Amino acid sequence: MSRISIILPVLNEQAGIVACLQALQPLRGQNCELIVVDGLSCDGTVALAKPLADRVIAGPKGRAAQMNAGARQASGDILWFLHADSLPPPDAGSSIRAALEKTDRCWGRFDVRLSGRQLSLRMVEFSMNRRSRWTGIATGDQGIFVRRSLFEQIGGYPPIALMEDIALSRLLKRYGWPVCLRQRLQTSSRRWERDGVARTILSMWGLRLAYFFGADPDKLARIYYRS
Repeated sequence: MSRISIILPVLNEQAGIVACLQALQPLRGQNCELIVVDGLSCDGTVALAKPLADRVIAGPKGRAAQMNAGARQASGDILWFLHADSLPPPDAGSSIRAALEKTDRCWGRFDVRLSGRQLSLRMVEFSMNRRSRWTGIATGDQGIFVRRSLFEQIGGYPPIALMEDIALSRLLKRYGWPVCLRQRLQTSSRRWERDGVARTILSMWGLRLAYFFGADPDKLARIYYRS
């Protein structure tokens, strides 16, 4: 059975880190290791994470840099990158193994479900999952997993401040289309609920279009996190 390394980049996540890590505990008994990579949090994230993870390491701030740091410390044959506000399906480990071991694919992702109950969020989910199947581009919210050998071959996540998931997907697509699992990984809808669905869609697509046309990811990150 292939070993899976779950890599979780965090920054000031004390409000939700325990719930996230507790949901991952059953996987630790299924030949999965759990690595938390802290980006210099100034709250209680690290202290809360240590009893619930196999390893908590410090990495430079920024998701791409943190995930690459976690991958370097990983012992698994498969790397699975999760966000701290995501909750995986209970059979996630076996689903990932089956997706990569019973097919000729080298990477993949889950369908996403937003945590809120509004009907508009169901439409957003549908669009995100369908678009990913059409384009072969996965987002971090969808829990990207990849064979470690391929991840190392392409050099890991590109060292950019935003759009690292899109950049990684483009690199991975050169070696094959992703497995798009229909099991749903639940992620927080707090941004959608706080800013509104229409405004969030416009903001995200504006950033993506800017990135597509060559905008500096550092500048896009400042816009994204300022909003």
